[in-house]
Amino acid sequence: MGDSEFDPEDPEQAEIGREMVDESTGLGSVAAHLYRGEMERMVEWRDRLDTTTNWAVTVMSAIVAYAFSGEVSHAVILAGLLMGTVFLFIEARRFRDYDIWRSRVRVIQENLFANALDPSQGVEHDAWRAELSRDYREPERKISYRGAFSHRLRRVYLPLITAMLIGWVFHVWAFNPDETFLEGASLPGVSGIVVTAAVGLYYVILLVLAVPLSEKERGESGEADHGDID
Repeated sequence: MGDSEFDPEDPEQAEIGREMVDESTGLGSVAAHLYRGEMERMVEWRDRLDTTTNWAVTVMSAIVAYAFSGEVSHAVILAGLLMGTVFLFIEARRFRDYDIWRSRVRVIQENLFANALDPSQGVEHDAWRAELSRDYREPERKISYRGAFSHRLRRVYLPLITAMLIGWVFHVWAFNPDETFLEGASLPGVSGIVVTAAVGLYYVILLVLAVPLSEKERGESGEADHGDID
């Protein structure tokens, strides 16, 4: 359909959901295949996200278990924190790709299938077809790396890292009963004050980055998906 034939302000063209129900159209068939393809891509990238999360949980849990298995330095837990951070960077990048397909699926669900099921409610966005067309012509990621980082940090990694830090504090206390906390937190060549300050600064930075800067960063449904094609 050419640009001259489509007017996003025309209700009859914007609400093609009713057309799909009332009569058989070629566009409806194409839209169904399109939706199925986008769903397959979304599920594929969701699996990649879940794989990264599973690896992070497994590795970080194994490190904590090893740290408490005997006379093991608390530095092992700190190394686990760094590994968890690496997984977080990887998952943030993958989430940006996953969000491409997720946003397209939500646009089709909200404006096409929801309207087909109940045309009386209309569509969420009158120009959704033009927006989706533009997205196919010039695809781009719809969430910033910082936004994706914040989303995955808040949803998955902040609780994991918090648990590891609690384990680190307990390890320092439990395995160094004759020393103060700062003495027990020291590493070869690094005082406990420096180590503790570095860990505290690291956690504060994570807390700051976990604060969402937009509705898009708050979640995977609702307002987070509205108007994300642009």
